[in-house]
Amino acid sequence: MSDARAVGDEEDASGPDGACGVDTAGAAADADAGFIDVRELTKTFTVRRRSGLLRRTATSVRAVDGISFALRRGEMVGFIGPNGAGKSTTIKMLTGILTPSTGRLRVAGVDPWQERTRLVRRIGVVFGQRTTLWWDLPLRDSYALVRRMYRIPRARFEENLARCVELLELGDLLDVPVRQLSLGQRMRGDITAALLHDPDVLYLDEPTIGLDVVSKARVRRFLTTLNAELGTTVLLTTHDLSDIEHLCERVVVIDQGRLLYDGSLGGLQEAGRGERTLVVDLEYEMPPIAGLEGARTVRTEGPRQWLAFPAAASAAPLVSRLAAEYPLVDLSLREPAIEDVIARMYGG
Repeated sequence: MSDARAVGDEEDASGPDGACGVDTAGAAADADAGFIDVRELTKTFTVRRRSGLLRRTATSVRAVDGISFALRRGEMVGFIGPNGAGKSTTIKMLTGILTPSTGRLRVAGVDPWQERTRLVRRIGVVFGQRTTLWWDLPLRDSYALVRRMYRIPRARFEENLARCVELLELGDLLDVPVRQLSLGQRMRGDITAALLHDPDVLYLDEPTIGLDVVSKARVRRFLTTLNAELGTTVLLTTHDLSDIEHLCERVVVIDQGRLLYDGSLGGLQEAGRGERTLVVDLEYEMPPIAGLEGARTVRTEGPRQWLAFPAAASAAPLVSRLAAEYPLVDLSLREPAIEDVIARMYGG
C-alpha cells in the first residue's frame, strides 16, 4: 500500500464522475487488444556470492528472459509456473515496483515504472501471503483509510463497499480487528480493499492459498461476478491449478524466465501432450481391449476398462468402434488433470 499513500489524502479529490482520479487521456492508447502489453521483457539481477574468506564474486541472474504477451481488456488469465520461474518478478514489473532491464511494458496505456502514481489508481493488488490491511484496526476503519488514500468519492466508496460486503459475505466482520480474522476472512477483506477504488486491472497472487473449500468457492464466485459485471481485467498467479480451471479460459505458463505456453486451457493439454481417458463399462469381464488405433488400455477392473488417447484427438471414432465391436453398457470421458499436463511441460 506504500504506493497508494503517495497519492495523497485529500478527501473527495476526484472528479464528479466518481472515476477516482483515473486519467482517461490515454484511452486510445490502451486499446482492448493490448490493454496489458509486454514485449521482450527481461530482468537481470546482480547476485554476490562468497568466494573466499574476504572475497565475493558478482554474477548476473536473468529472472525474466524475453517474455512477450498481451491481455485484452476484461480478460481473466492464469499466470503460472514453478517456484523461481519469474512470475513474481514479472508481476512486480507490471505494478511498477521493479524496472525492466530491457523490453517494453504498458499497463492500461501507462508505463508502470515511469508513471507509478498514475498507475496506482488503475490497479489493485492482492498478495495471498501479505495483508494490505491495518493489523489492529477493524475492517471498517481500514477501508476508511483506503478511501482517504485513493480520494474515493464517498458515494462511490459506499457503493463499492456494499457490493463487496454482500458478495464476499463480510457484513458480520466489518467491526472485527484484522488480527482476529481467519485466513479466509482476511483474504476476502484484502480483495475488498483492492477493489474500492475501481481498478481496471486486478493482480492476484495466490488468492486462495490456505483457504478451506467453502472460502475458495466464495472467492471464485466473487471473481467470476466481478469479471462478468464490471469487466475488470484479472491476472491470477496461483499454485492451486483448480483456481485456473474454475476461473480462466486462457493460461500463460513460464519457466526459468521464459514463456512456455500462451493460449487456451484446452490447448494447454495438447501442448503438454496430455491424454484423455475413456472409462468403458462392459457387460462382462474381458481381456484388455486392444487394436484400437491411437488408444491403449491402461487399467482394467472386472468389466470396467480405462483407455487413454491423445487429448487433441476426437473421442467419437473410438466410441463408435467400441459400440460396434464390444458389449458396451456405459462409458464416460475424463479430461487430463491440469497438474499432470503442467508437470510434463516443466519436465520437458
